[in-house]
Amino acid sequence: MEKQQGQLIRSLSLGAATILVVSSVIGSGVYKKVAPMSAELLSPDLVLWAWVLAGVISLCGALSNAEIAGMMADSGGEYVYFRRIYGRFMAFLWGWSTFAVIKTAAVSSIAYVFAHSLNAIIPLPHLPESVENFQFLVFKPFENAGVKAVTIGLILLLTLLNTRGLKGAAALSTWITRLVIVGLSLIVLSGLFFGGGSIANFQTPSVNFVARDWTDFALIKAMFAALLAAFWAYEGWNTVGFIGGEIQNPNRNLPLALFSGMMIIIGAYVVVNFTYLYVLPIDQIVAAHQGQNEIAAVAVVRHFAGGTGAVLISIIILITTLGCTNATILMPPRVYYAMAKDRLFFPKAANIHPQYHTPNPALWMQGVWACTLVLSGSFDQLTDMLIFAAFFFYGATAFGVFVMRRREPNAERPYKVWGYPVVPALFVLFCAALIVITCINSPREALLGIVFMLTGVPFYWYWSRNERPKRDDVLDA
Repeated sequence: MEKQQGQLIRSLSLGAATILVVSSVIGSGVYKKVAPMSAELLSPDLVLWAWVLAGVISLCGALSNAEIAGMMADSGGEYVYFRRIYGRFMAFLWGWSTFAVIKTAAVSSIAYVFAHSLNAIIPLPHLPESVENFQFLVFKPFENAGVKAVTIGLILLLTLLNTRGLKGAAALSTWITRLVIVGLSLIVLSGLFFGGGSIANFQTPSVNFVARDWTDFALIKAMFAALLAAFWAYEGWNTVGFIGGEIQNPNRNLPLALFSGMMIIIGAYVVVNFTYLYVLPIDQIVAAHQGQNEIAAVAVVRHFAGGTGAVLISIIILITTLGCTNATILMPPRVYYAMAKDRLFFPKAANIHPQYHTPNPALWMQGVWACTLVLSGSFDQLTDMLIFAAFFFYGATAFGVFVMRRREPNAERPYKVWGYPVVPALFVLFCAALIVITCINSPREALLGIVFMLTGVPFYWYWSRNERPKRDDVLDA
């Protein structure tokens, strides 16, 4: 008897899609990244400029992405885009990289921050020291066992929620995002009105600050390092394209959701980080970066609200990372579903639940691999690699605007990127510069990122061995 197969349904409104953009992006970065950025730049105004610049660059990427997304609004995101623009192999390479490291590493690391924040409020148990010190190759899978157990439990629980229907998971993201916005608003209002801060804090650089011209390479290098930290906070804006096939009127609503969501995020980040720098002198924020377990936002709130305030902000961080983990789990399996339909992924990933209309096998594949990455424990290295890999493909999407304008000049474009050709060109150039500088400054992370991307090549050969190449492979959507 043939197994009953469901289908994806268009159930998400513009508002819900915008909320998913916001909840996919706002995670731990808004609370943590001001500290390493301050340690690099040593000047409050430069830190704020770095947040603005990273936001503008990300917005350029989102605007470029929106033109392509509007033309090819279907579940699968960049996989669908690359298949039409560059062909099957490039599409597969992106999808495999998303599964192998980009999004699964993001799920693992964000969920880990949730568990780590919970551990700061309620200390989690440890296994006997002999067990936690067990080492397999270079990994210690049972180290910090309580935190890892909560991390894995959260990933599995949210994966289960997502297998029960898109509306329920999207509703959770909507509810949590509202709480996050309320929480960030409380930080801003309480910090500005009751935090005892001063505009002098914002105007006074670190005691170690050395004034440099914008053309000075030392300043450029420090700004670039700060931008890398900020980009982790902005990571995830493209993922709403993964569920294009489940958005109402996607050709109109998908570009609008990208633009609206990014404007909300940029505004929130600038205001919140202005508050941090207004309340605390930058040297105290740098000290929070040097403290092994300190989070900048917690240090700021503790400064004017004491231990009770620190607990409250820790709860807000818990809620935020819960929402971001959920949104990050929700969307990528639609990519694996699209790949499996093309016979370029594990076949079971093409199955849709007949009742819940969700790609359940793909969700569980992602969840199991994300849990495996949790056990590896190499979160910092994984996040460095995923930023490197992600910007390679972000640049390829923006370059696709030029390819499609030339190849299909008369195709319907519900949205045309503002500022063409300058906006997509600047974004492509920045992505190229980021890749080159990362290869120079962090060759190990760059090499590992490339290796992760290329591990999919044998799978591509295996899944494609019985497929005859066709000219319309490049053109089908």
